[in-house]
Amino acid sequence: MRTVSPLPGRWPRAGRWPKAVRTRTKVLLFGFALGAAIGVVLAQQSMGRHRRDLFSARPLRRLSALGYLSGHPSVEAVRLLRDYVAWEQSPVLKRRAETVVRRMEATLGRTGPV
Repeated sequence: MRTVSPLPGRWPRAGRWPKAVRTRTKVLLFGFALGAAIGVVLAQQSMGRHRRDLFSARPLRRLSALGYLSGHPSVEAVRLLRDYVAWEQSPVLKRRAETVVRRMEATLGRTGPV
């Protein structure tokens, strides 16, 4: 007895997907991979921009960079912030940076290097 396909003429009997479906799947996978790669590049640029802004002439940019780095603890960020504390002249920003360094050191000491 022969079984009837729910979509006659659309699905091959050997179990292979139609060419249009395979092509669409390849395009979607390529788009996903491309989006992920672009996301990685933008994240690296963002991190570099915040590192540069940490030593900006504008206090608001320095404060913003401190806020960003406080959410991304790493050994490298602690070293960078120690240099920043030695460089910073504004007492408010200097205290904020010292607080961030202490918090990062406590976090990294508990969990190990990130």
